[in-house]
Amino acid sequence: MSRTHVLLCAALFCVGAIPCEAQTPSSRWMDELNWVEFRALVPEKIQTVILTTGTLEPHGVINNGADNLAPVKIAEAIAADPAINALIAPHIPYGVTGSMAPYPGATHIPEAVYAAYLRAVLDSLQRNRFRNILIVNGHGGPQTAVLMDVARQFSIETGVNTLVINWWSSCADVTQRVFGNPGGHAGENETAFIQAINPKLVRRELLPQMSSTPNPPPASWQATPAPSSIGLYQAGTGNPTDFDQAKAERYFREVNACVAALVRDVLSKWQAAGFRVP
Repeated sequence: MSRTHVLLCAALFCVGAIPCEAQTPSSRWMDELNWVEFRALVPEKIQTVILTTGTLEPHGVINNGADNLAPVKIAEAIAADPAINALIAPHIPYGVTGSMAPYPGATHIPEAVYAAYLRAVLDSLQRNRFRNILIVNGHGGPQTAVLMDVARQFSIETGVNTLVINWWSSCADVTQRVFGNPGGHAGENETAFIQAINPKLVRRELLPQMSSTPNPPPASWQATPAPSSIGLYQAGTGNPTDFDQAKAERYFREVNACVAALVRDVLSKWQAAGFRVP
């Protein structure tokens, strides 16, 4: 491209006439983009957006915002993958916390309110002409069912492709491979993921004050508040006791790779089926 072409292209882009060749976003975050840049990018160059969701709730020795931090970091890790090429929408930090809500610092949004708000956010992303909406969720419990129901209905009604990823469940094989157990809520796996992001958020000196309990089998029993802020998927395994930094960083990398592989696979199959993926 000649210098004259570059200057002409820049001038035309500034008034929104044409997108420049090989233009990449100045940021993957929607809330850091200027509207003129966004208009040139979506949907001509970027058709996919990542929406991250979580909540505030206790997590044993790690921060109450673990369910917010984890999906955001996953989104940052995968958005620029050429096969994904996504922008990142502002995070939804409050969710359907459920039985953990009575703990200090936790929040809870009723399911009907959360569902309506989530649907409004999805509608807004559609109005901005995204064709693929990837929801990376950091919080389990009743929130997962709400997310999946809303996303499914939204897609059927609008024709926009949606994918909901509960990262800890979608990458359960990574947890088993790295730790030799299935982990749990605030267990060895989730604690390691946060430790890889920021070791200062792991308050290992508080561990003697923490107890754990196995998650109850479906429809067996329920306690509110939950009896422990550490809920293990398998009795006797998954307690955070190791705190090995190298293992934590390996887990972080492998989970990000796992999520990226899932997204690439779904996008490619949508494209093969003709579901508006360019």
